[in-house]
Amino acid sequence: MAGQTSDPFTMTAPTPAERVSVLIVNYNAGAGLALCVRSTLSQADEVIVVDNASHDDSMQAIRELANEDARLVIIANSSNLGFARACNIAAAASHGDYLLFLNPDCVLAPDAVAGLVAAMQADTGAGMAGGLLLNADGTEQAGGRRLVPTPWRTFVRAFGLRSLADRYPRLFNGYDLHRQPLPKEPVAIEAISGACMMVRREAMCDVGLLDEGYFMHCEDLDWCMRFRQRGWRVLFVPSARVTHFKGVCSRARPVFVEWHKHCGMVRFYRRFFRHQYPGVLMWAVMLAVWLRFAAVSCVHLARKWFRIRPA
Repeated sequence: MAGQTSDPFTMTAPTPAERVSVLIVNYNAGAGLALCVRSTLSQADEVIVVDNASHDDSMQAIRELANEDARLVIIANSSNLGFARACNIAAAASHGDYLLFLNPDCVLAPDAVAGLVAAMQADTGAGMAGGLLLNADGTEQAGGRRLVPTPWRTFVRAFGLRSLADRYPRLFNGYDLHRQPLPKEPVAIEAISGACMMVRREAMCDVGLLDEGYFMHCEDLDWCMRFRQRGWRVLFVPSARVTHFKGVCSRARPVFVEWHKHCGMVRFYRRFFRHQYPGVLMWAVMLAVWLRFAAVSCVHLARKWFRIRPA
């Protein structure tokens, strides 16, 4: 797979007994990182934190925890290598049969890992599973369960055309599923969020690691697509509850984040939808992506300017 620089078959072989490894990539996550790690230690056989050269004090508490618990492993990168590459570094160092990729701004409910593992053990064709992402107020967060955001679905969402879905549901439905009733049991869906993504090692070795051509954002969608192309199901597990304090790591540099998000969108669309949007249509999609980036960046810059403008 183009853009990948790590070989999944060089990873450490799992032990005979099924184990769970939690893999967390940190970049200036602040005090929330310690909350995240503490929520995992009672649920996993090992927890690996890969730090992408953070310059805040987020790792101080983690080093103290590591001194107290040998299951907590720290890998310190000398620079910010991006989310996908750091995840692959963690995966290569892990020993679990199930790998839970978890954002540092997430806090697991006490039985979240057990719920994900149980769902995957019950469905041997499931290659990955995601939990129910919750906002701080307990409401379901968008993005935890979704359809693949094709260029058309993204266009529908960006221009507010979802209001037409009642009359033309197939044409104007968006891709977020959180507005639909919450299922009572695990269900197969098109995509989950990389904020909380459990992967079966066997499936990862079949599909390959995350594509390091994505610096941040869209690498999870890419992985979901590749898993499904290889015949592995993607599960949404509503009983596995995860509170996601979204955006903690990206607030300081919103334009930087938006740049890489839109670069990821372009890479994703070109890889999976070039055959559906040939020639001029794909160029139109790319133009729309960059126009959106320009608009969003202007909003962020304007907000920053008004905040620092002297009274």
